[in-house]
Amino acid sequence: MADAFSSSSENVIQRVVDVTVGESNPVEKLEELYQIKDICGFITEHQFEKIALQFPDELLVDAVAVALEIERNSNAKPFILGDTSYGSCCVDEVAAEHVGADCIVHYGSACLSPSKRLPLMYVFERRPVDLEKCTSAFRELYPDTHSHIIILYDVNYVHAIDDLMALLSPEYPNLVVSQLVVEGEQCYSHGRIKRLHDDTCLSEGDNNQLIYQFGRQFSLTSGLSITDYSMFYVGQEGAILTNFMMTWNRCSFCSFDPIKRTGRTESVSINRALMKRYYAIERAKDANVVGILVGTLGVSDYLKIIQQLKEAIHGAGKKSYLFAMGKLNVPKLANFLEIDIFVLIACPENSLLDSSEFYKPVVTPFEMEVACNRKREWSEEYVTDFRHLLPGGQSHVALADQQEEGSETDMSLITGALRSQNLMSSEPEVSSFGSSVVLRNQMLTVANTNSAASFLAERSWRGLEQNLGATPVVKAVEGRRGIAIAYEEEG
Repeated sequence: MADAFSSSSENVIQRVVDVTVGESNPVEKLEELYQIKDICGFITEHQFEKIALQFPDELLVDAVAVALEIERNSNAKPFILGDTSYGSCCVDEVAAEHVGADCIVHYGSACLSPSKRLPLMYVFERRPVDLEKCTSAFRELYPDTHSHIIILYDVNYVHAIDDLMALLSPEYPNLVVSQLVVEGEQCYSHGRIKRLHDDTCLSEGDNNQLIYQFGRQFSLTSGLSITDYSMFYVGQEGAILTNFMMTWNRCSFCSFDPIKRTGRTESVSINRALMKRYYAIERAKDANVVGILVGTLGVSDYLKIIQQLKEAIHGAGKKSYLFAMGKLNVPKLANFLEIDIFVLIACPENSLLDSSEFYKPVVTPFEMEVACNRKREWSEEYVTDFRHLLPGGQSHVALADQQEEGSETDMSLITGALRSQNLMSSEPEVSSFGSSVVLRNQMLTVANTNSAASFLAERSWRGLEQNLGATPVVKAVEGRRGIAIAYEEEG
């Protein structure tokens, strides 16, 4: 933990960093891998003049060659977005607007979160899949051919899913494959479904139920629910699979890794993972000062969830502060010791941040709402997409009416101390060092709000102080020479 905040300067100088530089693909393969003709047709059709090309780190080696080919085959001027503001799976609309781009072409892995500022086109990688190994692993994992199974996959393997279904569907009549969904009127993806509305569950005729979530769409047989199905995932272990397993935590999961070419039953204990998240909720209930981390500027409705969280946090008698700091790391968040807990606003794949290395826990908007809204109870439902928490979403729960319910006291499961909510149901009169006199139920209650000001007052060093008139005036003298690690007079 100490190394996360400060490290030896000698180690920094002597450190050796292993850099793996990928080989660029030849020009003749660029068309197949990056769909240059389709992109140029997309640009010409809509008469775009400036386009932003967003590449993940692993594809930057081909970025210049792709940009040159697009410029040569169209009249548009391409700009390469190499370092995204947040996760590479999200569309970086802010960086694109900085160069005045008319549209964005997003390459590689994508969370398919809706973006509404600029026209968007997705181009996925075409990663190889050994279909023979995959079908063999599938048959070993599911010997019962009448099982109800849903196939999920990383977007970079979508090109192979139709061939996989052609091999398996004759043997497995109850097999369902998910389809990728491009949401929004300005989103385009060749060969994909366009979707103009955010309906989580629709009816498809009279027999099937249509489920839409995380940019995936699949239909369930009439009379069956999602818990009656098993999930088979094609892709590597990572944030995508974890997000699926946490959301559909009552379904059994198996996976096939195309790189290792092996299949396995996912044995990670979801109950243990959920209990770990519940511990974070208890920490959120104990917290007095909450930091709201803006982890996306591209996912639609992120401003609405920020406002909703502010209201919920204020209603629970806590202070909130808003932070926008780009990609998160341990030293960044360690600068704010007065914050008791952070809540991260991000896409579903980046929301489940492992905060074990961080000085203070980082929770999701759903977990913060469980901690602050007494009407929302902890259950088997786990929500990673914050848009479902907004009014009109499938998991929206209105905030508790503080005036009707008043204050409620419970006991912390971590510290064992009593804690009260709704002490700030009315606007407090702030006194020195953050103490507040709050009017509640026609009675005066003295409460310490534990704001950042009160934390600063308790610190021994509070920053540079002017001390005007108290410090004698002296002439300027020559200061130290050298660098901070070793000044000249120190020998």
